[in-house]
Amino acid sequence: MSTMPADCEIPSTEEPFFEVATPMTKFVSLLGVTLPLAGFVALVAMLWGRGFDWLHGGLLAGMYLLSAVGVTVGYHRYFCHRSFQTFRPIQAALAIMGSMALEGPVLKWVAVHRCHHQHSDGDNDPHSPHQHGGGIGGVLRGFWHAHVGWIFRGDPVDVYRYVPDLASDRMLRILSKLWMLWAVIGVLIPAAIGGLLTLSWTGALLGFVWGGLARIFLVHHVTWSINSVCHLWGWRPFRSHDMSRNNLIFGIVGLGEGWHNNHHAFPTSARHGLRWWELDASYALITAMRWTGLAWKVRVATVDSWKAKQVG
Repeated sequence: MSTMPADCEIPSTEEPFFEVATPMTKFVSLLGVTLPLAGFVALVAMLWGRGFDWLHGGLLAGMYLLSAVGVTVGYHRYFCHRSFQTFRPIQAALAIMGSMALEGPVLKWVAVHRCHHQHSDGDNDPHSPHQHGGGIGGVLRGFWHAHVGWIFRGDPVDVYRYVPDLASDRMLRILSKLWMLWAVIGVLIPAAIGGLLTLSWTGALLGFVWGGLARIFLVHHVTWSINSVCHLWGWRPFRSHDMSRNNLIFGIVGLGEGWHNNHHAFPTSARHGLRWWELDASYALITAMRWTGLAWKVRVATVDSWKAKQVG
């Protein structure tokens, strides 16, 4: 399979850069945002009335890790940036796990992210918070757009031009087209486990809410916070052509994705948490895969490259 250039450069176009989203697209996007929110609200209500349940809390944590790893290790570091190599069955598993996060098919997710890197914080960035005016109002408008508002805008025109390498792979094309099936399976798994272990429909319902809808809500907002929070608040140890920032909170809950300035300075590096104290659970998993022979050609930014890009 061929790979994209490291900087993912695509020829520019004079035509309008973004499509106009159809009413149906906006409606589907609205469902994708509000249904997990409803599940999270239900989870909070259940906590208030029933107290904490270790079984369903475990389903929430387990499904969060499963789908979040699918996004961070799979969609992002493997499919988008090719920061390591792995076997075909693991590629398929990562694509399916990422689809369970309900963030779209792998081909489209990668295409939009590569577009973001090419145009980061410029006019054609799909989700920059920095093109929405000055003052507090501009910051708030930018935060809303970068966090969730961009989902309701049309995609970049001919968005799949960013992924010719992935689009040429028949397995990935099929997995990408079936992403909604994997997403549905991702909410049925915790429901089935909850029902079987409690032998009750109530247990199944709680598994669906905790490990399904509420888990998707958390994965969504952690992922979206990398787009919004990590381009507004944090620190910038390295030079990059944008306003990306490292953020401690999302470095941890985002499994290493919150070391966002590090990532934009060295986009093909499998390791985002470059210093010993920058916890990067996704890179720890990639390292374990390398130790066990499940990953190879793991690309990591060198200390010399750090020094060349360090600020100050």
